[in-house]
Amino acid sequence: MPRASAADAARTAHNILGAASRCFAERGFHATSVDQIAQTAGVTRGAVYHHFTDKVGLLRAVVRAGHERVASHVVERARARDGDPLALLRSGCHAFVEGITQDEAARVLLIDGPAVLGWMEWRALDDANSVEELREAIAMLAPATEVEALTRLLSGAMNEGVLWLTERTGDEDARSAVHRALDRLVDAVGLWTSSGPTRS
Repeated sequence: MPRASAADAARTAHNILGAASRCFAERGFHATSVDQIAQTAGVTRGAVYHHFTDKVGLLRAVVRAGHERVASHVVERARARDGDPLALLRSGCHAFVEGITQDEAARVLLIDGPAVLGWMEWRALDDANSVEELREAIAMLAPATEVEALTRLLSGAMNEGVLWLTERTGDEDARSAVHRALDRLVDAVGLWTSSGPTRS
């Protein structure tokens, strides 16, 4: 029997990743078995291990893919505000909140991911995606010496806000409150940067 082509292998890996994302979202990481993921994907248990080594490796891939989806959503929304740095920052921040909380893997991204992978690895995955977009937006507004501090503070505030929302699924009042509070934070960044020292 001929070996699977690279395209077939990539398709299998993609199907396994999608199945893992759904299973983790529905049951949580610890309550999901590799056998359940394999059955959902329509592959053997061996195929799962071949492509992802183990269940933690699968979770890592699910979290990475989730961060990439959120970052793509942020970039897409922010493009509409190109040319206005503060509007770009505002649009990107709101897009992050919506993108991550409405993603099918929201609880995996925000709860299981940090708990299983560890905070440092989770942050590294976040840094490579949404945080990098946030840093670039802030760099257009703030002095160079303050960019990293503002990036970390605003990122931390948004992560806490979205984690709070995952505990209140369907609570539109809470969602609206987060967006209003986020507007206040972005307004404060705009006021601070407009009256602060010149960027260098």
